[in-house]
Amino acid sequence: MRVVIFSGTTEGRALSAELAGLGAQVTAWVATEYGRALQAAPGVELHAGRLDAQEMAQALSGADLCIDATHPYAREASQNIRQGAKIAGVPRLRLLRRESPLPPGCTVVDSPEEAARFLENTRGNILLTTGAKELAAFAPLGPQRLYPRVLPAVESLAACEALGIPRGHVIAMQGPFSYRLNLALLEHFSIRWLVTKDGGAAGGFEEKARAARDAQAGLVVLRRPREEGDDYETVLRICKEMITCR
Repeated sequence: MRVVIFSGTTEGRALSAELAGLGAQVTAWVATEYGRALQAAPGVELHAGRLDAQEMAQALSGADLCIDATHPYAREASQNIRQGAKIAGVPRLRLLRRESPLPPGCTVVDSPEEAARFLENTRGNILLTTGAKELAAFAPLGPQRLYPRVLPAVESLAACEALGIPRGHVIAMQGPFSYRLNLALLEHFSIRWLVTKDGGAAGGFEEKARAARDAQAGLVVLRRPREEGDDYETVLRICKEMITCR
């Protein structure tokens, strides 16, 4: 059985390794070389690069199953995967993290731009944990207020540099992060607002929300895109049944 997994998440790496261990021929695609290093797993053929729908269809040629294990907020990637699987005629599963319960009192917005507009009417330092691709939306707030926590990758640091964010404000680290580390960062940088996505348990959302509460920092959450999918256990069960039947 040949499985192509479009990954980039903790669950994607775990699923790739588990299916390879069960005897499946697994190919995993990630967006960047940095992600490729993080996603390496025994027995998994790994490729890096951003693909459009037609290129994904080519990558799926001859596959028995396509699994979308990209981040819950990777909307464009998921749309391309859906279209690529349709072009290739390959069945697709969406591995989707469970949503987190949002704490009372948090501000929920639909986009980074909406978060920035809300924060225009506030004061204090802002910890951005939404990723380097969303940084430009917060430019109107001024670089002195912004403390972006981004991956320690060239592209992420370049995005911070392009906005003129002081280097002492850039927190380049690979997560997820513990409650204690989140709290320490909030206190060290005198953060008054924390902006995050609902990355679920695997993304450390609860640890961020609890740290924000205890540091008395406001919490701004980007609403998760609505889509249909299955959790890790369900996707793994379906894959095992397919492997057994072959």
